[in-house]
Amino acid sequence: MHLATKIAYNTIVQIVSKIITTIIGLLVVAIMTRYLGPAGFGEYTTIITFLSFFGIMADLGLTLVTVQMISPAGVNEHKILNNLFSLRLFSAAIFLGLAPLTVIFFPYSEAIKTGVAITLFSFLFIALNQILVGLFQKNLRMDKVSIAETVGRIILFVGTIIAVRADFGLLGIMWAIVLGSAVNFILLFFFSLKYVSWKLELDFSLWREIAKKSWPLALTIIFNLLYLKTDTLILSLIKSQTDVGLYGAAYKVIEILTMIPFMFAGVVLPILTFDWAKKDKVHFKSVAQKSFDLMAMLAVPLVIGTQFLAKPVIILVAGQDFAAAGTILRILIVAAGFVFISAYLSHVIVAAGAQRKIIWAYFFTAITSVVGYLIFIPKFSYFGAAAVTVYSEALITIFMIFYAWRLADFTPKLKIFFKSIIASLLMGALIYFVPEGFYNKIYGLILTLILASVIYFLILYLEKGLTKKDVLRLLNRETVD
Repeated sequence: MHLATKIAYNTIVQIVSKIITTIIGLLVVAIMTRYLGPAGFGEYTTIITFLSFFGIMADLGLTLVTVQMISPAGVNEHKILNNLFSLRLFSAAIFLGLAPLTVIFFPYSEAIKTGVAITLFSFLFIALNQILVGLFQKNLRMDKVSIAETVGRIILFVGTIIAVRADFGLLGIMWAIVLGSAVNFILLFFFSLKYVSWKLELDFSLWREIAKKSWPLALTIIFNLLYLKTDTLILSLIKSQTDVGLYGAAYKVIEILTMIPFMFAGVVLPILTFDWAKKDKVHFKSVAQKSFDLMAMLAVPLVIGTQFLAKPVIILVAGQDFAAAGTILRILIVAAGFVFISAYLSHVIVAAGAQRKIIWAYFFTAITSVVGYLIFIPKFSYFGAAAVTVYSEALITIFMIFYAWRLADFTPKLKIFFKSIIASLLMGALIYFVPEGFYNKIYGLILTLILASVIYFLILYLEKGLTKKDVLRLLNRETVD
C-alpha cells in the first residue's frame, strides 16, 4: 500500500473510530451522572484524578519515546519494544501500587479509597497499551488501535448499564471501567503479535539509553499533570464532592474534545519525525502548517459556539442536576481551544528532538498554576479552578509557539486562524438569534449544532480557507511553496 494511501486510511479509520468511541463515552457519562448525581460523580472524578498522579509518574515519557526509538531504519525493533514494555510494566506496577497505600492518609470516604484500589488496574492496562500504540503508529496500522479501543468502550458501556441496573453503585461502575480497559489491552496485545514476539527483557544498558531519551518527556508530563489535575485534587480536599462533580462534568466534556488534537498529532508525528531526520525542512514545514490550520479550524468554532450552547450541552450530557456546570464549561472551553494548538505544536518540537529544551516552560507553568489554584479555589471554588486552567493552557500555548519557532524553525502562519475567527463569529451571530427555548430541547440543540456547523464551513469555504487541495497535499508528500 502506498504511503499516502496508508496515511489517508489510518486517518479516516481513526476519525470514524473516534466519533464512535466519543459517542459511546458520552453515553457512559450520561448514564453515570444521572445515576450517581453530582456528589457521586464527584467521588468518581476524585478517584480518577487521584490515580492520574500515579499513572503519570509511571509513564516516564515512554509513549512518545517508543515512536522515536523504533522509527529509524535498521534498529532492533523487537529488542527495543520488549525492553520498553518491560520497563513500563515495572514502573506502572511500582507507582500504581503506591496509590491505594497513599490514599489511606487522605480525608476521603471509604468508597473513594476502595475505588482507587479497584481502578488502579484500569490504569495499569492503559499504561501497557501506550507502548503497543507506539508500535502501531510506526507501522501505520492505527486501525488495530481503533478496533481495540472501540470494543473496549462497548464493553465499558454494557458494563455500566449492568452496574446501574443491578444498583451496584459507584464501585460497580469502577469495575466496569477496569473490564473495558482489560479488553482493550488484550485485543491490542493480540494484534501486536504479528509484529513482535513479546518477552520480558531487562537490558539495563538499553534502559539507560531509554532513560536518557525519556527523562525530558517524563518531567514535562509530570509538570503538565500538575497544572492539569491539581485543580480537581485541591477542589476535592477543600470543597464538597458536589462541587467536584459539577467541575468534573464540565471537565469531562473538555477531555473528550481534547482527544482530537492528541489523536491527530499521533498520526502526524511519525511523518514529522521522518522529515526532520531526512532534513526535508520544506515538507516538514508544509505538514506542520497544514496541521496547524486544521487544529485552528476546529478549535475556534468550538470556543465561540460553546459560549452560546454550554448549558444545554451540559444538560444533554450530564442531566438537569448538572445545569450549573454550564458556566464552568464556558470558561474551560477556552482552555480546550489552547490545548488544540499547544498539544500539536509540542509534537512538532518532539519530532525535532528538542523536547528537553522546553522543560522549564512546563515547570514555570506548573508552579505558577499550582500557586493560582491555592489562591483562587478557596475563594471562588470551581470558577477559580477553571480560570487558572485557562491561564495555564494559554501560557503553554505561547511557550509552544515560541519554541516551535526557536527549536523546530516553524512559525505558524495565522491566515486560516483569522478566517476561522470571522466564520465562527458569524456562526455565533446565527446561534444568538435562535430562540433559547428551541436549543434547550434535545432535537433543537442537535439541529442548531448541525446548522451552525454548515454555516461555519460554508463561510470558511467562501473565505477560501483550508481547501480540498490543501488536504490532499497534507496526505501526500508534496511540497508547498
